[in-house]
This record gives sequence, structure tokens and C-alpha cells, in this order.
Amino acid sequence: MKLHELKRAEGSRKKRNRVGRGMSTGNGKTSGRGHKGQKARSGGNVRPGFEGGQMPLYQRLPKRGFTNINRKEYTIVNLDTLNRFEEGTEVTPELLLETGAISKIKAGVKVLGNGSLDKNLTVKADKFSASAKEAIEAAGGQTEVI
Repeated sequence: MKLHELKRAEGSRKKRNRVGRGMSTGNGKTSGRGHKGQKARSGGNVRPGFEGGQMPLYQRLPKRGFTNINRKEYTIVNLDTLNRFEEGTEVTPELLLETGAISKIKAGVKVLGNGSLDKNLTVKADKFSASAKEAIEAAGGQTEVI
């Protein structure tokens, strides 16, 4: 095959359908909208979930529970994650983010007591679980709420 023999694949370029441009186009007069009714009017259509006046499914289903709009979601760090730092390091949320221990800081950082810590560290975080605080202080480190 040579460059001058190249042709487009059949049906690869479909021509745009121009509605309301005469009867011979097949989409003249009513422009493919049919006769009368809500969907034939300009700006007329129904919203998603509308069932023609019947009580919609999302209203028929029972509602349960409660979502607190003021809920704070903390980024969680376990004790075994803190073992990657050198002895005597001051561990802050920014340092955890830099080293890749966490991917992002949500409403803050909470340290949980999963795993074991065998290094003397000063840990600064927004929250600590009781077991995490105990384990850090048992390893000779300090906890500081920021």
C-alpha cells in the first residue's frame, strides 16, 4: 500500500444530523420530536427519577440513619509504620507525608496502637489512641497533641 492509495474506513466519519432543515431531510417540521407533549416543547423534559407523577422509587424507600455533616475523618497511622524513622526523630504529619507513610492528611492524623514500636520517638499528631500513647511512652518516646 502506498500513501496515494490510503482511504478512510467506511463509516469512520458520520455527517452531523441537521434537524429542522426541510421535509426532505427526514427531520424537518417537528425536528424528530413528534407531535405535541412535554418532550416536544422547548426546554421541556422530565428530571432524572421522575415517574410521570407516580411516587418515585427514592421517595418510596424507607430512610434510615443519620449522616453527621460535621464528621472529621482522620488519617490513620499505626505504630509499626513509625518504626521506619531513626531513633530520636520528631515525627510530624508533614514528615509522614514527605516520607510516604501517608498519602494525604484529611482532618488530621490519628496514631493507633497496631503493631509494636521499638524506637524512642517524639510523635506529634492530632489524636492518639490510649494503647498507642502507652506504647510510645513505654519505648521511651513522647506524644504531643497538636
